Amino acid sequence: MSGRNEARRDQADTAGDWQAERRRALTDARCVVVKVGSAVLTNGEGLDLAMVESLAGQLSAVQEGGRRVVLVSSGAVAAGRGVLRSCCEIAGMPHRQAASAIGQSRLMHHYDEAFARRGRISAQVLLTRDDLKSRNRFLNARNTFAALLDWGAIPVVNENDTVAVHDLKFGDNDCLASLLLNIVEADLFVNMTSAGGVFAENPQDNPDACVMDCIDDVHGLDLDGLCGGKTSVGTGGMYSKLLSARRAAQIGVPTLIVPGREPDVLARVFAGEAIGTWVRADARTVSRRKYWLAYQSDPAGTVTVDEGAARALLQGGKSLLPGGVCAVEGGFGSGALVRVAAQDGTVIGVGLSNYAAAELRRIMGHKRHEVAAILGDAHYPEVIHRDNLLLDAVV
Repeated sequence: MSGRNEARRDQADTAGDWQAERRRALTDARCVVVKVGSAVLTNGEGLDLAMVESLAGQLSAVQEGGRRVVLVSSGAVAAGRGVLRSCCEIAGMPHRQAASAIGQSRLMHHYDEAFARRGRISAQVLLTRDDLKSRNRFLNARNTFAALLDWGAIPVVNENDTVAVHDLKFGDNDCLASLLLNIVEADLFVNMTSAGGVFAENPQDNPDACVMDCIDDVHGLDLDGLCGGKTSVGTGGMYSKLLSARRAAQIGVPTLIVPGREPDVLARVFAGEAIGTWVRADARTVSRRKYWLAYQSDPAGTVTVDEGAARALLQGGKSLLPGGVCAVEGGFGSGALVRVAAQDGTVIGVGLSNYAAAELRRIMGHKRHEVAAILGDAHYPEVIHRDNLLLDAVV
């Protein structure tokens, strides 16, 4: 049995304790990342200023409880659409980026004023995935957030849509929020959505579907069957929220998915009221370095391994050797992040390849002494070292 499956079994043994776990986590949390989506922040006319005001009040109260607070806020593009609605049609990426530029300044202006009315300082932080891809820039971002939080400021974070290109985008703010958990070393993730929580069935198929109080094993959910499409004003939907919860679970951070437009929902949550869906963290977690390694960029290719290599990786905790590789997809270079897949196409994990794709195609299936004969002395024993491999990655 793999380590991951053992962790899930151990967690299942204590499934009845999730209410106590939730109460304890909410009480003990010292750094909280709160993500709010466009569907919560906007209405048919654009930005919902009453909601911004309410959110600022709720987050200020959370901070007054002795917690550090980071807000990941969508809404810039939707706010820009509200301004442009009567004069411009928004179609395509350049228009979305331009709308974001118009909406982001307005969004931040309203946050600044709302927090200032409560004696709070807010700070705008705009990120692209490139800002986290470099380890040095990642550490710089971590130091900046640490300083802001030490000063008692509330960082308001959004993707820098104006300059981000496809290869450097997080994809949505749910993904960005899950990566921020690592940067700020958060111990709780609250995702405010337009739904009441996570439904046990797709409500589009079953209008009587109920909200789940707790998800014991987020990795085991059938997301395609469970989740509907994307919301009309956002880019994520419940699918991306549960993917982010999967990532959070891997570094030991529980997720609470709550109805963001419910009055005073955060105050009620921290007071112990049972609202939304609690997503439990994994019992056994990965290191924060591996977490960064796995999610700092999208995989540049795929390395397919045979059955023996898959077993050695999953059950033996081994590194991937050239002899276990049976196919290579993509044109990646040495040091690139790649998917590791079984022969049936199942993704086992992701890792950093010591070899470029062209080299790997030459040596795949060969033993170590054969690799030396093909490439000479300048070669690595492993294709991917186990220290640079994250199994069960959410990609």
